[in-house]
Amino acid sequence: MTDPRHSSPKAGDGQTPPEAPDDILAQRYAEILARLSTESSRALQGLLERQARGDFFTLPDPAVAAKSLASLGQQFLRHPQRALDVQMQLCQGYAALWQDTALRLCGQAPPPSVQYDPRDRRFKGKGWEENLFFDALRQAYQLTAEQWLSAVHDVSDDLDREERVKIEFYARQLMDALAPSNFATTNPEVIEATVRTGGANLLQGMANLMDDMARGEGLLRIKQSDAAGLELGKNIAVTPGKVIYQNELMQLIQYAPATEEVDRQPLLIVPPWINKYYILDLTPQRSFIRWAVEQGITVFIISWVNPDERYAEVAFDDYLTQGTLKAMDIVEEVTGEASLNTIGYCIGGTLLACTLAHQAARGDDRVSSATFFTTLLDFSEVGPLEVFIDEEQIRYMEQHMAQRGYLEGTHLANAFNLLQSADLVWSFVINNYLLGRDPKAFDLLYWNSDSTRMPRRMQSFYLRNMYLENRLTEPGGISLAGEAIDLGKVRTPAFFVATEKDHIAPWQSSYRGAHLLGRRPRFILGGSGHIAGVINPADSAKYGYWSYGHLPRDPERWLASATHHPGSWWREWRTWLKRHGGGQVTAREPGGGRFTPLEEAPGSYVQVRVDAPAPTTS
Repeated sequence: MTDPRHSSPKAGDGQTPPEAPDDILAQRYAEILARLSTESSRALQGLLERQARGDFFTLPDPAVAAKSLASLGQQFLRHPQRALDVQMQLCQGYAALWQDTALRLCGQAPPPSVQYDPRDRRFKGKGWEENLFFDALRQAYQLTAEQWLSAVHDVSDDLDREERVKIEFYARQLMDALAPSNFATTNPEVIEATVRTGGANLLQGMANLMDDMARGEGLLRIKQSDAAGLELGKNIAVTPGKVIYQNELMQLIQYAPATEEVDRQPLLIVPPWINKYYILDLTPQRSFIRWAVEQGITVFIISWVNPDERYAEVAFDDYLTQGTLKAMDIVEEVTGEASLNTIGYCIGGTLLACTLAHQAARGDDRVSSATFFTTLLDFSEVGPLEVFIDEEQIRYMEQHMAQRGYLEGTHLANAFNLLQSADLVWSFVINNYLLGRDPKAFDLLYWNSDSTRMPRRMQSFYLRNMYLENRLTEPGGISLAGEAIDLGKVRTPAFFVATEKDHIAPWQSSYRGAHLLGRRPRFILGGSGHIAGVINPADSAKYGYWSYGHLPRDPERWLASATHHPGSWWREWRTWLKRHGGGQVTAREPGGGRFTPLEEAPGSYVQVRVDAPAPTTS
């Protein structure tokens, strides 16, 4: 092997270390080693501080994972014939793979025993196809994974659903972790980079790992996007607007008009509070808010606070009274309009539905229309998330929240990432730690990493009453701010947007939730998942969507009758909203002369990161 010549990678370039003269080589190694030493010290300090306060909490609970895998072992012992069948099938598959490999060694080109999935980014490097050894290794792994997961499903079939779901989930996590792409000696791209750089990629990767451990206070917090390449208010969340009101729970932003005339009815957006509001205001090309403003809509949006221990007793009721209801009051004062249109996204949609039911109980009909993005109202089937929802795991979270006063958003983000571990965990392990690269600046993943804390009381109420007991489906099943919540009393015209591959809010569940309202809504099914299916700009040709005017009880029956349309659903939603626009009026400036703007959008609340205290209001 010849001596490599390289320099350390530049932040954000996404490349392994390039070649450099010999006199720079030692200096670059020294720089990487110095960084590695610094980050290791920070990671160790964070771990010791976590241990000193007795904080060993992680989500998901490692004890649940261990218990599930132990139960899986017992199931194989109870079904020895199935275990033998799997071994026989694997032997047959390996024999066929060996035969194909031998034929290729002889110059023949038989079709691969296991087809390559082009969507699997772990094996996208050319080495996996061009090198016979690595191609066979990939196929052997994929064959093993398929047989393993099939066997797990079969042997756990006689268990109750709750235990079976956990077993299959952690069995899949185990198989994802064992992929040959995750190891330096069995990944051709990593081997090539190691030879070319003399191992600098691995040193750089170790420094990246220690940096992620330091940011997580001794726990791994994978960096998914180059934060240096994106900055709130500069190249992300840049739609012009002003904060016109704030209280301890939220800031209210009003956006500056882009047209001379606007809809009479303003639009209030209620985003989720597990992440920041700017998912709807990413880069200008993908900003739903910018597009809505350009359509002649007066847009307001809530920017939720990132709470700390002082917010431990904040309840779901408070998000209703000091969030949605208060925002509606301010919108009315600013615009002088007695009614408005609304949008709720994810848990923000759940809150919006509860607000509408609360208003229905009090005879408040100021909401002209409600749009729900990927919203659950019926939590009977929550998809992959059910693996984290049971009495034992909720109590586990509650014990932790009782000590801290909140649940860290990073724990929830880690759990969500495991639902798509190949893409959201292991692809970054390969890129960041084995190849020694910095992740690219990507607005969606930047937002995904910018999570917020959940107040103890609110989170416990939400998990128990919505996810665990599904009480929102029962008329009067929960009470908020002095009113029994009955979704059947909500007669507001509604527009539901679900997404085909949503692993957070399965579209079938969103569809069933739409039937809980007292008036049949318009229902749209977008392509892609929880985020990309919503943030699909009007001029995009991607994904497409399905629509159908009737709403039979069975979601699959609806889909069978629905018509597929290319591109984005945004324009169809705009056509629907015009029916509730109330005509045109002169465009309104932020504050409307009634409120003095406090600061420029995106505001200060959204700037608070997970490691900083919540802002205070005077």
